[in-house]
Amino acid sequence: MNTFAKVATGAVALLFASAAVAAEGAPELDTGTTAWMLTAAVLGLMMTVPGVAMFYGGMVRRKNMLSTAGQCFAICCVISVVWAMIGYSLAFSGDNPYIGNLDLALLTNLDMQSLKSTFPESVYIVFQLGFAAVAGALIAGAVADRMKFSVLLVFIGVWSVIVYAPVVHWIWGGGFLKDLKGGGVLDFAGGTIVHINAGIAGLVACIMVGKRTGYGNEDMSPHNPLFSVIGVSLLWVGWFGFTGGSALLAGTQAGTAMLITQTSAAAGALAWMLLEWWLNKKPSIVGLVSGAVAGLVAITPAAGYVAPGGALAIGVSAGLICCLACAYLKYRLHYDDSLDVFGIHGVGGLLGAVLTGAFAKGAIGGAEGAIDGDFNQIWRQFQGVLWVALISAAGTALILGAIRLVTTLRVTEEDELEGLDYTQHGEIVGVDSS
Repeated sequence: MNTFAKVATGAVALLFASAAVAAEGAPELDTGTTAWMLTAAVLGLMMTVPGVAMFYGGMVRRKNMLSTAGQCFAICCVISVVWAMIGYSLAFSGDNPYIGNLDLALLTNLDMQSLKSTFPESVYIVFQLGFAAVAGALIAGAVADRMKFSVLLVFIGVWSVIVYAPVVHWIWGGGFLKDLKGGGVLDFAGGTIVHINAGIAGLVACIMVGKRTGYGNEDMSPHNPLFSVIGVSLLWVGWFGFTGGSALLAGTQAGTAMLITQTSAAAGALAWMLLEWWLNKKPSIVGLVSGAVAGLVAITPAAGYVAPGGALAIGVSAGLICCLACAYLKYRLHYDDSLDVFGIHGVGGLLGAVLTGAFAKGAIGGAEGAIDGDFNQIWRQFQGVLWVALISAAGTALILGAIRLVTTLRVTEEDELEGLDYTQHGEIVGVDSS
């Protein structure tokens, strides 16, 4: 081969090598992962409507069933608009450690062809919207039966901007909780971001709004537990979208997260049921499904990091501790959390966050916890819990305090006794509105 041929051959080889490197560096659309993330986004939205709507609707008295389910539906609509207008931008743009910027406000600067990993960013926006919607809907359960519909919608809309979006940025948007000494806070699918956040907000809100009229003297048991069973069943299925989808890939981690989710949910349900059976001599169905939710909440931050044994430990712990929190804690502390948002989501989220630091295995999710020798991860998890609890409590108190300067937070006593279905919406479910 003469000198010219050698040079030409080398040039061609270099060209192909450069093209290969360029192709390797640029993400390409993967239709399989896109299909999975589309499915995960739909499953996540299903958690709010109809999941939480039916769960909460069955847990209140009949005269408040429609208003409670309607609150969840309306919150989903409010969050959807706010998320597109400003929420997503504040959560996932910019490099400020505390809050995003407005580069993607109204999504006007979003390239509809852009990718998140190997699927469209537009799908990721909807996927993340599901987390924001369910967080807002959960808070409504703490103030069920007495809060004004208009006040609730304003509160949740503002809360999603000044509390929820910054917290997302801190952990998932590249903020300061992902850059702690030695590593960051582990939250695979929103245990800290959604459940601790909503649980603390619900606790503060129910205290500021006040107890339901007749609380402690009247029967306020669920009017239709069957609806709650159906609602939790939808939540359980939808949860696979959150935990499996948080892998952002149709691969082994998504499959592992789904297995871990199922294991913890079942363990939580059985643990709650058995404890209640022992305490009350009968296993209630409401307790059974509440235990499943507790197991799901606690495993959410850990789903992509722990082994099945860790999932069992987390699920059982959540079922037992959340049962005791709902049965005793709120009565000892004298707050009226209507649907045990703090007892299940706040306590369960805190427990799950800390136990993630204990049971995380590097061989599964790439992050090591105490079980692998990194005991400092538990302290990092505590830091995440404390920061999120602080902003959630302060932000919730600030928003409700500001609203209270303009109007009352709750309906009148007469309207509350008659029921929010009729007094807030002019509608009732069935003939008997009691």
